Amino acid sequence: MMISKKVVATVGSATVLAALAIHSGVVMAQEGQLRGNIRVVIGSTSTGGDTYQNASIVVDRLAERLDLNMKVDAVGASSAFRTLDRDSRGNTLMIFHDQSYLGHLYGVQGYDDVFEKYIIGPTISINPGNAYLVPKDSPYETLDDIIAAVGSGETVRVAIQPGGVSEIGFSALKNAIAIEHPGQEDNLVAVNTGSQSDKNQQLFDGQADVINGSVQANEQYTRLPEDDQKAMRFIWLTARQSTIEQANEEGLGQTTREQLLEYVEPNVHVTMGGDAAEDESFTFDKEFFFLYNKDMDAGIVSQIDEALAEIYAEGEIQEVLQNSFFIPDFKPSEEATEYLHDKMSRYEEIINNIN
Repeated sequence: MMISKKVVATVGSATVLAALAIHSGVVMAQEGQLRGNIRVVIGSTSTGGDTYQNASIVVDRLAERLDLNMKVDAVGASSAFRTLDRDSRGNTLMIFHDQSYLGHLYGVQGYDDVFEKYIIGPTISINPGNAYLVPKDSPYETLDDIIAAVGSGETVRVAIQPGGVSEIGFSALKNAIAIEHPGQEDNLVAVNTGSQSDKNQQLFDGQADVINGSVQANEQYTRLPEDDQKAMRFIWLTARQSTIEQANEEGLGQTTREQLLEYVEPNVHVTMGGDAAEDESFTFDKEFFFLYNKDMDAGIVSQIDEALAEIYAEGEIQEVLQNSFFIPDFKPSEEATEYLHDKMSRYEEIINNIN
């Protein structure tokens, strides 16, 4: 598409760039192998949750870039995997997060080894909010207090939703206790429950000493006075320090980025073993990525990688994600596959250590 200097001067550079972007999308659609209506199924049934939010932000821009009709469909994990299994043409894509392989590691029914059964597509974003909380009047001031208490024989109950993202931090904490206080790790007890509201209720009712939660879902309760039955405080965020540092300075709600950094490594240390020099701290970022049918054409994989590379290079999507307390995280398919497989292997070792 040739644009003369005269045209640029007449209509303005912004208009020309917009025209170029539209033209680029039309060309990519004409030349690419991804055609027709595209359904993007996600591993959640909620249209208000983080999976839908992240998928919608990315898919809307991908549809515009490729000049295709793309729609996010919140069908849930089991249905999404079955739907993806049936379509090798590329008209069905999937977006999910680490639950897709953690479910398999924990033996949850309906979860196969995604690295064997599917093509791993590009990563797109991180939800940095995975957290653990205690009542505001809890005797445990830090996670070290909990590790020490469990190590001395005290029972500490942790409310989680078993079989995935909610459980991996609990598993890491139990592994750390097994390393630092061998034989005492069974004093850390999982209270298996369901949704976030169920976990919150366990804390309100005194049925759990610690709960898994998130910055997004639980920050509001950290603002309550200590004498309120629902008051709680963060004790651990599993995200990497470098991930939280990318969040907007204002953080979320009334909790700033600087305050959130108090709850991540190295301020909170959950050992994964090794000698003092190699003692790596456990971290977990909840990362969202594409999954494709194993037989989908490689040309479509490249087409989406290239389109997303252009979208992220422009920078606008980063601001949109960060304004929703998500962290931009684009890695093309090949890099994402190696990265996520290494990540899965580290967590598999932790889970095997405590079983």
